[in-house]
Amino acid sequence: MKEVIKGKAFVLGNDIDTDQIIPAAHLVYKLDDPDEKKNYGKFAFSGVPIEQSGLPQGNIPFIKEGTWQSEYTIVIGGKNFGCGSSREHAPFALQVAGIEAVIAEGYARIFYRNSIDGAFVAPFESFEHLAKEVRTGDELELDTTKGILKNLTQKKEYLLKPLGDIEHILRGGGIFEYARKSGMLQKS
Repeated sequence: MKEVIKGKAFVLGNDIDTDQIIPAAHLVYKLDDPDEKKNYGKFAFSGVPIEQSGLPQGNIPFIKEGTWQSEYTIVIGGKNFGCGSSREHAPFALQVAGIEAVIAEGYARIFYRNSIDGAFVAPFESFEHLAKEVRTGDELELDTTKGILKNLTQKKEYLLKPLGDIEHILRGGGIFEYARKSGMLQKS
């Protein structure tokens, strides 16, 4: 996890589930094959129906046709982000697509843990409903150490909830890498 994450926002609503993040039909690709792995990025958020997405501007694609990486870096969500099945492919797909952080009012526990365990994306929690404040395409700057989100487009600043102990795991590269580096596991 970088100390400062900069990039465009992709804004979603409440209750975005893991099947919307990466539909089950796209769980057939090998995670360790570089070419197949790109499909997790290509199909990220392809399962979000527009009427449920919470996108104020309407039909804005997360991934442009013919590519597997998004122009967005930070996802803004509402309550219960990552609900649904317990697939670890969801935060992995976001990482492959180029997402570095998700900022939501709250998370489904399993999505939150999967995000941390693999250090796929930094799951920050907001004190307020940022999906009503931030617009898709706004340029954001997230100070991951201080927990401050700056909306450079709208010239607003928001304090986020502290990461706490999970910050060390995210900066360490995931739960197993952190455990190795901190001496809890023997290096292999």
